[in-house]
Amino acid sequence: MAGTPLSVREEWKRHWPLVIAACIGFSFMSAMTPAIGVFMDPLTKEFGWTRTQLSAGIAISAVISLFASPFFGLLIDRLGTRRIAMPGIVLTACAIAALSLANGSFPQWIILWLVWGLMVLLIQSTVWSTAVASVFESGRGLALGLTLSGTALAQIVVPPLANWLIGEQGWRMAFVTLGFGWGSLALLLSFLFLYDARDRLRLKSRFAVDAAADGGILPGLTIAQAWRSPPLWRVFISTFLILTITIAVSVHQFPILTEAGVSRAQAAWFASLAGMAGVVGKLVTGALIDRVHARWVGGITLASTAIAYPLLIVGAHTPHLILIAIMISGYAAGTKIQLCGYLTARYGGMRNYGAIFGFMTSAIALASGLGPLFAGLSFDHYGSYSLLLVTGTIVSLISGLLVLSLGRYPDWHKSETSA
Repeated sequence: MAGTPLSVREEWKRHWPLVIAACIGFSFMSAMTPAIGVFMDPLTKEFGWTRTQLSAGIAISAVISLFASPFFGLLIDRLGTRRIAMPGIVLTACAIAALSLANGSFPQWIILWLVWGLMVLLIQSTVWSTAVASVFESGRGLALGLTLSGTALAQIVVPPLANWLIGEQGWRMAFVTLGFGWGSLALLLSFLFLYDARDRLRLKSRFAVDAAADGGILPGLTIAQAWRSPPLWRVFISTFLILTITIAVSVHQFPILTEAGVSRAQAAWFASLAGMAGVVGKLVTGALIDRVHARWVGGITLASTAIAYPLLIVGAHTPHLILIAIMISGYAAGTKIQLCGYLTARYGGMRNYGAIFGFMTSAIALASGLGPLFAGLSFDHYGSYSLLLVTGTIVSLISGLLVLSLGRYPDWHKSETSA
């Protein structure tokens, strides 16, 4: 990565298959977030569990990611993404299928989610974003946008697919089909195309492993410097706040929509439309941040959900307002991890990107656990999601302001030349 960066066109010509593989891999990692909302009703009917109990599994597994993500980020910086992602896909597929073994025991349900939480660490967002960010620079914004569109792709496909599978096969076989079906596609594409910068150097030279191990080939902050970086801390706090609400709404989106007065079938398609809006958000944001400073694009985008959440409250039983709110929310939700990954690369560099973004992933993991749990508790206590949506409005504004306050990007090429 030293020297003059490639043009956007040349980067895409060389590395587009990697982006496709990373997108599908990330969609597989993301599949259970929109899926669990669709499974809530059949599981409640069979076992009598509350929504808080159904959300607890994701919350507890997120705690694992909270503490383990930086460690796995260090492994990615040392080993490359391929050696971690390939076994991770297989193990995650087995963990999703194992959810079909739930027998009504709540402790067993928690254990099944703990297993999933451990396995999914191997294919979390750090893996896919590291792979793509390491080989893209001029077109990094759009490349990360397409990669992280995997989560929006999952949101488009999973709600109607899971609803159909549950109707046709029952909820047990639906878990099995989601796990092994989606996992097989992700595994095939990763086997063919998942080679990050370290993997490519390893194939070219027997000295590449040593060069990659000491971080000499990639410019950026040391881990100690990253800990003292105010811009990275602002990115961390903003990401944690906004994703706590975003993931809460995403996991509970299906019941939020049915509470607003739409049918289950309509709610499934509304959730799918939100996923489509998320894809558009990633692509538009990716193209914009390759041209305009990401603080303007990101700050305005994050703050926009302050419009959407109040509409879900006042728009109850008004399909047009609900649809507008879902499209705004979906558009903004699609950009949040993308913005975090892009800003981490810009302000932290690629030298220890895996470790730094692994720490950022801890914020995502904590948000993944607290958000759905907060949503479940607020619903069980108040009988509605109004408190969640009001809180989300305030948090959106704070997160947007934090991103707007970021300064200019460091010049890593200049730093590398000086070194």
